[in-house]
Amino acid sequence: MTHVLITRAEPDASEFAAACRSRGLEPVLSPVMRIQIEKIEPDLSDVGALAFTSANGVRAFAANSPERSLPVFAVGPVTANAATAAGFEHVSVAGGDVHALTNHIVSESAFSDKAILHIAGADRAGDLVAMLGERGVAARRQTFYHAKAEDALAAEAVAALKSESGVWVTLFSPRTATLFLALAEKAGLTAQLSRARALCLSAAVAQAASAVTWGEIVVASGMTAQDMLETITNEASRA
Repeated sequence: MTHVLITRAEPDASEFAAACRSRGLEPVLSPVMRIQIEKIEPDLSDVGALAFTSANGVRAFAANSPERSLPVFAVGPVTANAATAAGFEHVSVAGGDVHALTNHIVSESAFSDKAILHIAGADRAGDLVAMLGERGVAARRQTFYHAKAEDALAAEAVAALKSESGVWVTLFSPRTATLFLALAEKAGLTAQLSRARALCLSAAVAQAASAVTWGEIVVASGMTAQDMLETITNEASRA
């Protein structure tokens, strides 16, 4: 049985776990952060479109506002799917990171006379507002959620890393990778990672994960949870 350690926050963790089970994989849930949505009134004055850099941003906005008519710029497919599920009708998707999202927004001229509102978390992988400003696009940010770091890895994750070789550790963001490595060190498991395999959503995530020695670092075939799952399934079938 191929064990897959899932580090992403809920509710995405349980959704990915169910997808793993459907492929005959054994998920081990150990989120390294939890999402705390704030109660905040969106400032939509002079806003022409919303920009989301995570599905958590979509959920946080949806929890605070009934507004669904504004066009949405989503950083990647996962975020775009979350926006569609939340009821937004006009959703366009960029290539998966903040640089691609910046380029995508700049290429759209319809909102040049109004501001882009970036719905963000307290911790960000890039400064979308600054990047847009440098390109002449008015933008501002509101923080709708905090991603709080967990204190420890789940006991099941610790046991799997101690007792098995070839455990897949799924890492969906650079911050997730950094937090996981810190918790692994806290649990005295850094050396055991040389027997595990890090599956990373992107090259940026892989770079963050490479701070320690792994049995292997693999970058997924694409930038969605489905791509992560396909990568594990394909690798497991070759074993």
